[in-house]
Amino acid sequence: MTYPHPTADQILALKVNAGIDDLARHERFEGATADVVQAVVEGIARFAEGEWAPLDRLGDRQGAYCANGTVTLPDGYEEAYGSYAGQGWNAISAPEEFGGQGLPFSLSACVLENLGTANFGFSLLPLLTIGAAEAISHHASAEQKATYLPSLLSGEWTGTMNLTEPQAGSDLGALRTIATPIESGEHAGKYKISGTKIFITFGEHDLAENIVQLVLARRPDAPAGSRGISMFIVPKFLPDADGNRSVRNDYRAVSIEHKMGIHVSPTCVMSYGDNDNCIGELVGQENFGLRYMFTMMNNARVNVGNQGVQIAERATRQAVTFAQERFQSARAGSANRDPVAIIEHPDVRRMILRMRALTEAARALLYYTTGQLDRGSTGDDAAQMRGELLVPMLKAWASDVGCEVSSIGVQVHGGMGFVEETGAAQHYRDARIAPIYEGTNGIQAMDLVTRKLDMGSGAPFASLMGDVSADCPDLPGLAQLAEDCLAVGKWMLNEASLDDRLAGSVPFCTMCATAIAGWQLARQVNALKADADSRADLKSTLLSFFDTHVVSAASGLKISASAGAKMLYDLDSGQLAG
Repeated sequence: MTYPHPTADQILALKVNAGIDDLARHERFEGATADVVQAVVEGIARFAEGEWAPLDRLGDRQGAYCANGTVTLPDGYEEAYGSYAGQGWNAISAPEEFGGQGLPFSLSACVLENLGTANFGFSLLPLLTIGAAEAISHHASAEQKATYLPSLLSGEWTGTMNLTEPQAGSDLGALRTIATPIESGEHAGKYKISGTKIFITFGEHDLAENIVQLVLARRPDAPAGSRGISMFIVPKFLPDADGNRSVRNDYRAVSIEHKMGIHVSPTCVMSYGDNDNCIGELVGQENFGLRYMFTMMNNARVNVGNQGVQIAERATRQAVTFAQERFQSARAGSANRDPVAIIEHPDVRRMILRMRALTEAARALLYYTTGQLDRGSTGDDAAQMRGELLVPMLKAWASDVGCEVSSIGVQVHGGMGFVEETGAAQHYRDARIAPIYEGTNGIQAMDLVTRKLDMGSGAPFASLMGDVSADCPDLPGLAQLAEDCLAVGKWMLNEASLDDRLAGSVPFCTMCATAIAGWQLARQVNALKADADSRADLKSTLLSFFDTHVVSAASGLKISASAGAKMLYDLDSGQLAG
């Protein structure tokens, strides 16, 4: 099905949560004028709805397939990607010196939101390309930037990240891919890459002229563990004697995974150096690869949080349409016994309200996070620190929201949601990957309670929760939740052991993200009321529902967040398994 794109909600979030008007006053983002913002938001919505959304069901049914090392996507996808690249959507927030448009990251997030709402699995291709360009922009040499960035930003080439190996899931220190220095010959100064990577999204495909793989590997003499990891650029095609990219590099896609969702996104097993001739270029300094890759990872984590918004939006719109068109049973207690649209029944209405409230709150959190990161990029250190604090909350909570909302969408459809014809099941299947990749949500929660909570001895976290409390006097549930978050945070910082922190990290992350998302939704309501906007009543109802139903549940997590780790280890592993 097509979907009514949420341009009005996106523009509101950009203005209120990201603060796009204030960003445009900074010389770095002076191009983000009101008319440009409007044109970008409306333009990408029309493009996504018209060219990517119609391919979504085809992509799910047919999927990508791999034969003899070549990965092929369904009919129409090559043209859809070419149109996307040709219109310049890939370069929204990239540096102007390499062909980008120099606009805020928040606008780039809006582009990805529309693409992912239209075609969730396909949107991973630009998501990873943008992330690869970000890593190269920050850490590569001037020559590498000049070589790779223009084609990545134009979309002529696409990018990936290669981290995971069969024996090393989230433990990147266990990776074994080797990079051997080349001492002489035409590739002197470069490296021969040898190893196997798994779960490489769009590691191979037939849509672009070249694929730029960012590969984590280690020199033969590198230190053990994560300290010995370096990052390498490994292009699919190398230059020939005339400088044309026509020499096929020595790597291949061995196979692609058969997944429960995102079928159009090829998740590849990649083999490097089967013929001992896979050429890679070192990025930056040796043994700094993990640090460099986290530039791309952090970008991807924000965008995976964005994916939670995307799939929630698509599932909500489909459920609302179905609930309006499906007539069944009379309204309980009504004298009229004629069947009514199921949206008139209390429980269906509860589900729709929950879907809408969660989606709107997740969008508000998304754009608040990107707005802080945009400010950080202008030299605002406090905003940068706050943005870094928000990233794990956004990735974890918004991706969980995507799963919950798409699950509710199946429920709204009833039995028709459990069969494939309606498409509701696809959203549920697609959504389930988001809490797993780019660092599982458990890892995001761990990052929050260790690295991020500790920043500035806890002062940035206390300031953030203080802002929530101060701004929500008319929402006692939200204000109390912020105080509960602050109390648990202080306990974790001052009293809890590391195990205690980790044991409570997931409920704590949920509490914090819920508080900030509700606060940002409240800011939207206040802005609409101040402008006497007709949408204020709808948003106020969604906020009230969020405060009553979502915030109250999050407040109940305080006990779990501060329970400590002892109960987890009262049984040994054998007893637990038995």
